[in-house]
Amino acid sequence: MTDSRESLADFVASLPKAELHMHIEGSLEPDMMFALAKRNGVELPFASVEQVRAAYRFSGLQDFLDIYYQGADVLRTEEDFRDLAVAYFDRAAADGVRHAEIFFDPQTHTARGVPFSVAVEGLLAGIAHARQRHGMTSSLIMCFLRHLDEDSASRTLAEAEPWLDRIIGVGLDSSEVGHPPGKFTRVFSRAGQMGLMRVAHAGEEGPPDYVREALDLLQVDRIDHGNRAMEDPLLVARLAREAMTLTVCPLSNLKLRIVEDVARHPIPHMLQQGLRATINSDDPAYFGGYINDNYLAVAPLLGRDRLAQVARNSFLGAFLDEAALDEHLRRLDSFLEATP
Repeated sequence: MTDSRESLADFVASLPKAELHMHIEGSLEPDMMFALAKRNGVELPFASVEQVRAAYRFSGLQDFLDIYYQGADVLRTEEDFRDLAVAYFDRAAADGVRHAEIFFDPQTHTARGVPFSVAVEGLLAGIAHARQRHGMTSSLIMCFLRHLDEDSASRTLAEAEPWLDRIIGVGLDSSEVGHPPGKFTRVFSRAGQMGLMRVAHAGEEGPPDYVREALDLLQVDRIDHGNRAMEDPLLVARLAREAMTLTVCPLSNLKLRIVEDVARHPIPHMLQQGLRATINSDDPAYFGGYINDNYLAVAPLLGRDRLAQVARNSFLGAFLDEAALDEHLRRLDSFLEATP
C-alpha cells in the first residue's frame, strides 16, 4: 500500500531535517521587499507585490538572477539583514529544520556600497535569534559570484577575514554557463588553507565536466545541484563512492526549467544510484516554496522511507562536528521510531 498525499504531508511537516542550500537573499518575499524599500527610500521597478510575483516567470537562470539582484538592492542596513534572516529561520523552524547552512553573496552588497560588516553582522544576529528562539543550529557560507573574476573573489575572502571564525565555508554561485569552477582554483585553495569548507554550484545548467572540475580543481566538500552529473555514469559512480553530498532543489529546477515536470525529477534515480542527495529550497521566495514544499513536490516519487533517507542525508552532509551530528541523528531516529 502506498502512502496517501495527506499522510506524506503530515510526515514531512514533522520530519527533522537540515537545509544545506538556501540563499538568504533569495528568501526576500515581495512584501518584505516593499517594506524595506519604503524604510530605506529605495525606488523599485514594480508598482505592487502582485506585479513582483508576476515577474517571477523565468525562462532560465539568468532571467532569475536579473530580478534577484534588483530585489537585493533594498537590503541596506544590519537591521534589514537581520529581519531577512529572522523571517527565514522562523519559517524554517516551522518546517522542521533543525540545522541550516545558509548562503550569502557579499559581492552583491559591497558592489552597491554596503559594507561587508553590515551584511555579516546582520545575518549573525539572525543566527543568534534562531538559536535562542528555536534551538536551531546554523552557519554561514560566503559565496563568490562566478560571473565576476577571481581577483574580486580573492578581495572578498580577504575582507571576510575578521569574521572567518563565524563563517563555516565558501561557495560559488550565480551564472554557471561560461564560468567553469576552474576559474576559481586559487581562491578556493586559499580558502581551504584557511580552514574553510568548500562547496560549489555545478551541474545545474553547466555540463557534467563542471561537476568534475569542482571535485578535482576546487576540492569541494559538497556539490550544489549536481543534476547533470546523472548524464555521466562514471561520474555518478564516483560521487556515490566518495559519499559526496548533492544539495538538490526540486522547485528551483522546475521554475528554471532544468526539469520540465517535477514528476520526472531525477532525485529518485540519484538515491537508487547510492548518491547522498538532499532536498533544499534554493531561493524560496522566487521559486514558490520553502523546504517542506520541496519535499512534498517529490514525496509521491519517494515515499516515507526515501524521504527519511533524504533527511538523514541532510545531517550527514552538513558541516557538523561529531557530537552535534550524533545528536541530530539520534533525534531523527527517535522521531522515526515513534512515527507509525
